[in-house]
Amino acid sequence: MSRIVQLTQGSPEWLEYRRSRRNASETAAVMGLSPWSTPYQLWLEKTGRASAKVTQAIQRGTELEPSARAAYEEQTGLVMQPLVIEDGAYSASLDGMTLAGDLVLEIKCPMRGTRSDLWQDVSQGQVPEHYRVQVQHQLMVSGAEKAHLWVFDGAKGILTEVTRDEALIARIREAWEAFQPFLDRDVPPPLSESDTWLRSDAAWSQAAEAYAGAKQYADEAAKRLESARQALIELAQHPKEQGAGVTVTRFWKQGSVDYKKVPELSGVDLDQYRKRATEEARVTIAA
Repeated sequence: MSRIVQLTQGSPEWLEYRRSRRNASETAAVMGLSPWSTPYQLWLEKTGRASAKVTQAIQRGTELEPSARAAYEEQTGLVMQPLVIEDGAYSASLDGMTLAGDLVLEIKCPMRGTRSDLWQDVSQGQVPEHYRVQVQHQLMVSGAEKAHLWVFDGAKGILTEVTRDEALIARIREAWEAFQPFLDRDVPPPLSESDTWLRSDAAWSQAAEAYAGAKQYADEAAKRLESARQALIELAQHPKEQGAGVTVTRFWKQGSVDYKKVPELSGVDLDQYRKRATEEARVTIAA
């Protein structure tokens, strides 16, 4: 049985509350459908190992939501109340719900407005899968029979209706039940190729600190080396000069070939001439 949770969306209390709940906006990540987050990345956030990033798109949605809801209400004649509701472990922060509780509202304000893929999808009556599972989660928690997805460009909106899908709701529950043990046992879910494993063990920390120290020393040495090199080049007046065990030689080097500009290679598949792929490793220091 769902109930209203007296929390202001976006408040610190609301953010802390979300960490302990199965939230509608997280379901796409749990199911491996999110374009922005993997199950592992969500696990990092919900276990406090990482913080959710507030992107420009998220900020835009937050700023436009009141005017988007007002435009929706003007077009439909409905009055929508934003609410946080829960049903057991499941939660949904709704952009709006009718007083009767039979209809919920989900607002999206894509960065590219009417030129966005989302606007084009909704104009054809289609809802991307990652948004569809979010809305079905909202219907599951609220008990409502249908939802309106309202896509707003800052001035006008476009609406599509989503009806309750019990089969998909069952899949949502199954996905969360499979994900929850990773939170309960504090062990990460399987990583995808796009994931970055967050290491905190002693061996890694020791090696990382050694690398960072050596890299700093090498960078400083490289700067001194380049400064001394430039001083020698500026002093050299002849094509080849030598002294104190150091030689400076000036020479011309051929430019590389821009194969894209070779007309005979136009339309030629160069991949068939490519050598076998080799694995390399890159080590960088976080800013």
